Amino acid sequence: MHSRGTNGRTAKVRPIGSKLISLVIGATAVTSGLGAFAPRAYAVIPTGGSPSPMFGVQKFTQPMPRFDVLSRNPVASLSPAPAEQSNQTQLACDPALGGGFGPIEGRPPGALWAHQGFADFAPQVAVEVSMEGAKTNASYNPGVPQQLNSGIDPTVPFLPRFHPGLPVQDPLKLWTFNGTIPPKLVIGRYGEAILFREHNNLPFDVTQNGGFGIHTITTHEHNGHHGAENDGFTGAFFFPGQFYDYHWPIVLAGFRSVNTTAADPKAAAPDDLGGSYLVAGDWHETMSTHWFHDHMFSFTSPNLYKGMAGMFNIYSALDRGNEAINDGVNLRLPSGSAKSWANLDYDVNLMLADKAWDANGQLWYNIFNTDGFLGDRVTVNLADNPYFEVERRKYRFRILNGAASRFFKIALSDHSPMIQIANDGNLLPTTVTLTELDEMGIAERYDIVIDFSRYQVNDKVWMVNLAEHLDGRKPNRDLSLAAALAGQTTDPAVGTFLEFRVVRDPPTPDVSVVPLHLIPNPVIGGVSRRRNFVFDTGAVATTTGSTAGAGPWGIATDGAANTLDADYGRISAAPVAAGRELWTLTNKGGGWDHPIHIHFEEGQIQLRNGTSTNVPAWEKGRKDVYRLRPSGSVTVALQFRDWSGTFMEHCHNTVHEDNAMLLRWDLDPTGFSKLNPLPTPIPACQGVTFVPPDDILPTAY
Repeated sequence: MHSRGTNGRTAKVRPIGSKLISLVIGATAVTSGLGAFAPRAYAVIPTGGSPSPMFGVQKFTQPMPRFDVLSRNPVASLSPAPAEQSNQTQLACDPALGGGFGPIEGRPPGALWAHQGFADFAPQVAVEVSMEGAKTNASYNPGVPQQLNSGIDPTVPFLPRFHPGLPVQDPLKLWTFNGTIPPKLVIGRYGEAILFREHNNLPFDVTQNGGFGIHTITTHEHNGHHGAENDGFTGAFFFPGQFYDYHWPIVLAGFRSVNTTAADPKAAAPDDLGGSYLVAGDWHETMSTHWFHDHMFSFTSPNLYKGMAGMFNIYSALDRGNEAINDGVNLRLPSGSAKSWANLDYDVNLMLADKAWDANGQLWYNIFNTDGFLGDRVTVNLADNPYFEVERRKYRFRILNGAASRFFKIALSDHSPMIQIANDGNLLPTTVTLTELDEMGIAERYDIVIDFSRYQVNDKVWMVNLAEHLDGRKPNRDLSLAAALAGQTTDPAVGTFLEFRVVRDPPTPDVSVVPLHLIPNPVIGGVSRRRNFVFDTGAVATTTGSTAGAGPWGIATDGAANTLDADYGRISAAPVAAGRELWTLTNKGGGWDHPIHIHFEEGQIQLRNGTSTNVPAWEKGRKDVYRLRPSGSVTVALQFRDWSGTFMEHCHNTVHEDNAMLLRWDLDPTGFSKLNPLPTPIPACQGVTFVPPDDILPTAY
C-alpha cells in the first residue's frame, strides 16, 4: 500500500499488526524529472540524490577490515533455553507497539512453526546477536593475527564509520548485527547444528528509523537447507523487545534418502584433531559460502542497505579450511593450517556494497525510487575503497554482492587471471580461469583464487568494477578494462575499488592446491512437473490486507494473464515432497535485469534462453540466484526434500522485491494439502495469529 508523503511523493505504508504505519520522510528526493521507465543517456547516481561528500578522504587510504567473527558459545549459555516450539512467555509490549503483553519470542507459536528435526539435530553451538543501532565495537575479532589484517589492531575500539576521515554514523542510520562494524561472520560445519538467537534491540517507535528502514525484522540464512521456520520468511517478522531462535541444522541435502547410514567418506565434516566424522546425505550437495540478511516484507532493501547483512562459512571434509591436511578427501584450498579447520589466514570474505551519504556524511537512501537504488561509493566490508595487504602466495576470496540494486563485474587492473572455484557458495564441478568475472547479480557469491606469487614485494594491483549503471534497473554496459581505468563513464562506482598491496613473502611455503575438479553436480533424475514464472512490470493487486504488497513489479505464474503484485498470503506453487521439477524463469522486458532467488533448494541451470549451449562454464554448478538478463530466461532443475513449510521466490534487486516482485511457495508437511493449506502468520507484538491463505493459484498444486 502507498500514501502521499509530505513532499507530495509516494511514501511507503506498511500494516504492522492491526495498525497502518506510514513512513514519511522529511527529506526531499531529487530526481531528473524523467518518468520511471524513461531511457536515460547519463547516470543519476546516487539515485535521486547528490554526490556523497568525501571530507577530503582519498581512495585506498584505509585498511580493509576482515569480517568480525561471532563467538561460538555453549547452548547452555542461552537464557531462556531454546525449545522446539516458540517461547510464549509474556512480556510487556511498549506503548509504541500498542501496549499490552506479548511473547518474548517472535517465532510463530505451535507445532507448525516448531523447529523441524530439533531432537535429531540438537543445537551444539549457540550464536547470540542483537540487531541495533550503530555503536563502537570494543570486542572486534578478525579471526587472524594483526599482520594478516593489514595491521589493524583489534584492541583499538572500532568506530561505526565508512572511513576514519568520515563522520561516525548515527545509530538511527546504521543498523547492524550487534550494532557494530565490520560485518559479522558465522563459522559452522556440517553435522554441528547452530542455534542462532537474534534479539531485536531497535527503537520501539517505528518513526525512529533515520529516514528509511523499519524496526521489524526477519533474518534469512541464504540458502540454508532447513525448515521454513528458520528461513527468515518475509511474513515471520518480529518486534523490538523480542528475540527469534533460528535453528540451523547444517545438513547435507538428501540426508533422508541418500547415504542414510553416513557411510560415504566424502560426506563428512572436520573434527578438531585433524580428522573428520561422517554425516548422512549427498556429498555432491556440499555448500561452502552463505550469507544472512534481513527479509522484512516491503522493507528488505532499506534494511539490508542499513547494514543488516553478514556471512556464514560452512566447512566440510571436502572444504575444511586447512590447506595442509592431505587425507584424500580435503581439497586443500587456500586457507592456512594452524587449526584443524576454519583457518581464515588466506581465506577472505569480501562483501561489496555501494553506499551514499548526505551532506553531513550520514548514510542516505532514496525511498521513493522503484527502479533500484544506486550509491556512488563502493564499500568492501563496509569500508570505503580500502586497501588490503597480501603475501606472495594464493588467496581465496569469498565475494558477496551485498548491494541493494547494483551489479558488479570484476577484473584485476593488470588483467591477470583469477580462478573461479564456486558460484553461490557451491564449489564448481570444474574450476574456471578468467581475466574478467561474469556480471555478479545482487546476492550472488563468487569464490575465486588469486595467486599473488606472480608479483613482487611492494607491487600493487587493484580490483576493478567494469559494470556501468545509468539507473538501478540493470547494467547499461560492461566497459573494457582500459575504459574503466580511464574513467570513461558517468557512473562513479566504475573503476578501481580495492587495492592489494603485496607486502612480504609468506613465512612458510604455500602448500594450498586449486584442483581442476572440485564437486560434481548431484543427479536430479526424472522431472515430475514444469512451472513457468514471468517477471515483468505493470503488476496488479488482486488481494488486499496486511499480507499484500504493491508496486510496479510482479510475477505471472504458469501462463496467467495477469502479472501479480506480491502477497505472502497467496500460494503460487506447491511442489510435492521428494518431487523434481523444472522451473523456467523469464524476464519479460529488455530494459531491466532480475537476479531471481529461489529459497531453500539449490538448482542447476539446464537452459539459458532455451538452449544448454548458452550456459557458461561458471554457471554449470549448483546455484540459488539466477540472473535472467534482459529479455532472457533460464530453466532450472530443482528437487524438494527433507524439510517443509512456506518459502519464497523473488527478485534480489531488493528494490524490485520490495515493490512487489515476490511470491510464496509451499512444501506441505504431512496432513496439509490444497484442501488444507498451510496458514499465514500475522505478527504483532501482542502475538502471532494465523489466517488461511487469501489466494491459491489454480496451478499451484
